[in-house]
Amino acid sequence: MNLSYSTLCHLPRHSWVDIEFHDLTFTVPQGKSGPKLILRSINGNFKSNELTAILGPSGAGKSTLLNILAGYKCRNATGEIFVNGKPRNLKAFRELSRYIMQEDLMQPMLTVNEAMMVAANLKLGPCIAHQEKQQSIKEILELLRLSNTTTTMTTKLSGGEKKRLSIALELINNPPVLFLDEPTTGLDDLSCTQCVNLLKQIAQGGRTVICSIHTPSARMFSVFDNVYILSSGQCVYQGYGPQVVPFLANVGLECPKNFNPADFIIEVACQEYGNFQDKLVSAIDNGKMAYPSIEEPEKMEICELSRNSSDEFEILQPDSDFVGKRSNWFIQFSILLKRMWIQMWRDKSYLLLRTILHIVIGFLIGTLYLGMGKDGSKTIFNFGFYFTCIIFFMYIPMMPVLLQFPKEYQLIKREHFNKWYRLSAYFAALTTSTLPAQLILGSIYIILVYVLTDQPMEFDRLGTFYTICILTGIISESLGLLIASQLNIMNAMFLGPVVAVPFMLLAVYGFGSGYDSIPSLIKFAMHFSYLRYSLEGLIHTMLTNREKLECPEVEEFCIWTDLEYFMKDMGMENTILWLDITALIFIYLLFRGGFYYLLKQRLSPNKTFLALEYIGRLVKSHIAR
Repeated sequence: MNLSYSTLCHLPRHSWVDIEFHDLTFTVPQGKSGPKLILRSINGNFKSNELTAILGPSGAGKSTLLNILAGYKCRNATGEIFVNGKPRNLKAFRELSRYIMQEDLMQPMLTVNEAMMVAANLKLGPCIAHQEKQQSIKEILELLRLSNTTTTMTTKLSGGEKKRLSIALELINNPPVLFLDEPTTGLDDLSCTQCVNLLKQIAQGGRTVICSIHTPSARMFSVFDNVYILSSGQCVYQGYGPQVVPFLANVGLECPKNFNPADFIIEVACQEYGNFQDKLVSAIDNGKMAYPSIEEPEKMEICELSRNSSDEFEILQPDSDFVGKRSNWFIQFSILLKRMWIQMWRDKSYLLLRTILHIVIGFLIGTLYLGMGKDGSKTIFNFGFYFTCIIFFMYIPMMPVLLQFPKEYQLIKREHFNKWYRLSAYFAALTTSTLPAQLILGSIYIILVYVLTDQPMEFDRLGTFYTICILTGIISESLGLLIASQLNIMNAMFLGPVVAVPFMLLAVYGFGSGYDSIPSLIKFAMHFSYLRYSLEGLIHTMLTNREKLECPEVEEFCIWTDLEYFMKDMGMENTILWLDITALIFIYLLFRGGFYYLLKQRLSPNKTFLALEYIGRLVKSHIAR
């Protein structure tokens, strides 16, 4: 069934958008050799109702040009970009354009229909009824030939289906501009042709569709309305694809018969037939002209949407209806939280593994310290039990985060850039979503070890013990997020355990030797170890205001039956419980707030982070030399 994009009548309606750029230049620093020129004063005009392809050999600047036009990478770029003849307002342009990246990353543990409904709820807001959203989803899935996959998990889709679903997710609110980075990568010839034909249908509905393509077939090459070819950062052709043959003939290059024109122009750009760079660039004035000069095609209407002067530039204003239709913060938070809980619940193997891990380790530790809580001869071992508990609540919550979040970041980057939600709403949902599992699984471990080790069965002691352990766990999770927000999986998995070692050493340093004998530098560093506050809090909770412990008959002498004396020997007689808990809460807020700040800067860096990034690139370039 050949559906036209104009049948998508349930989608929001927006005006047409033409993109034009002049003297666009992009450089990157290269250390001592000076900046490297990627794009060299190129020009171009990409119109609505057209499917535009950016081609060129590797390193020609295809992805760079696409990133700059999409607003994804604007630093170090100079020149002018116009939208409908007016200078581009990047903030407003980001609201009406969507960028589909090369990697088809999908939210796991969701069906296609669920993933589409999440996108619809986030993008269209509560003003549109659920039934209407479902109708929009149905129309889009039919257009992209995904109707038979509605109940399929996103991770079980084929490569072509994932690519089409990536497009479908961004079509929910009918953006006037679509950018796609090599949408045919990894697809077979049939899937490539289908993908490009679908993009053509989308463009024919009045949208501006721009994509970078690596090596299109001759058939695919003829589908594009406009082809923009780059070579060494300059434009060597702009116009209808098959017209490249007479264009090259005019500069003395004859394309052999039965030869793919796309392959031929790429080979010419690679100077396989000699250096024709300057001739080609001057023939179209580095993109200022198209070959041949074609009059602007008539803009097609979408559901009887007329192009009139009163609303022609309305979509370029940040306070337009396009922006206003998005969900508010609380709705975004609730949608994201529900999505995270569904994903966590459906990952049965991971949930089962975590549950078994808490039970097995809890039983193992409880057995190792069996009955030592009230044994006067085992007081020092009981101290070791408290330290073991905080080590458990440091590593168990932190390690999965170090492994999972670097992959999650790639999804956040795509969704946040395409304005699915506010970062603060995602942060709040992520913070809330992990708490139930932490509380339930933490309870399993604590009940096991508390009973097996024969700790005092007093409600206030058990409650404080539980609170300190859970605080330690969520602080450790926050530390993991802090590290993983800036690193890839390999570096995060290496750095996380390494960073944890100083916290452990500082937690027990100086016990039994007297606080005054600790060097000043170590004393200062100890204030930054949240594990020390946790250990002090546990010892104060479990050992103060208790009667002397009984010494077993088999033991001739028990040195620490008096727990007050033990705490004095350990140098912990002056600990203040409320101060330790306050310090833990402060460190939690510090780590969690630091994670949010660093994640925000990684997604949208300010001048300070840009300067640090620039210095980092310079250092790397010097080291490489």
